[in-house]
Amino acid sequence: MATYAIGDVQGCFAALTGLLERIAFDPQRDRLWFVGDLVNRGPDSLATLRFVKGLGQGAVCVLGNHDLHLVAVAEGKGKLRKDDTLKETLQAPDRAELIEWLRAWPLMHADGGYAMVHAGLLPSWTVARGLELAREVEQKLRAPDYHLLLAHMYGSEPDRWSEDLADYARSRVIINAMTRMRVCTREGVMQLGYKGDGAALPRGALPWFAVPGRASSATTVIFGHWSALDLVLEPNVIGLDTGCLWGRKLSALRLEDRRLFQFSCRDAATAKRRR
Repeated sequence: MATYAIGDVQGCFAALTGLLERIAFDPQRDRLWFVGDLVNRGPDSLATLRFVKGLGQGAVCVLGNHDLHLVAVAEGKGKLRKDDTLKETLQAPDRAELIEWLRAWPLMHADGGYAMVHAGLLPSWTVARGLELAREVEQKLRAPDYHLLLAHMYGSEPDRWSEDLADYARSRVIINAMTRMRVCTREGVMQLGYKGDGAALPRGALPWFAVPGRASSATTVIFGHWSALDLVLEPNVIGLDTGCLWGRKLSALRLEDRRLFQFSCRDAATAKRRR
């Protein structure tokens, strides 16, 4: 039995199947952890969702910004963007079932000495606190009035955490940190517009995982979301968004021995150019 953490798939189903062949994935024995953003921008979001859903308890997925965007659009609380590739999923006969399944995903997962989140954790959050805050949002997303959360989800303010935050402002900060953040200041002020490779950072900002004294540093945190940064393999932080969507690689890390497996995603890049 092995557990593999897999980077952002974003609808690149051919690359995912190729990677699973490379690792000789056995659904009866192995388990997959997905760092979020299973969907969007790539050509086969629907096939990706159906496949991962079919794995049942063999897969753990945390919500990414694109996954949440799909739920919001499906429920009439978000609008399709020019570069979204979600129409096939939105028109699928099993759309309602898939959206309900997505709403049940966690924002954060922890097990066996690892924690997984799509984007990151603010410097003041321990892993235990991050899980508590994730549960707050998950409860709202699974509640009968979940449409209210989706309606208030978008936006970049507030840009920092405070225990005094309440209601949807509080949920928005949690969602933004866990699904959108790449960099922040030492004080935890998020710079959500930044998408660079880390070479030229906004004034006063650092990669969230490089902030000195980060409270979650005692646990190895697995994340995705930052394709421009590419692979990060450090003792207490693992970044697995290696740009499959952009024709680079889809990555899987076997957690038991930290062996890395990768699959070239040139086919995904070709599909993107043809749209």
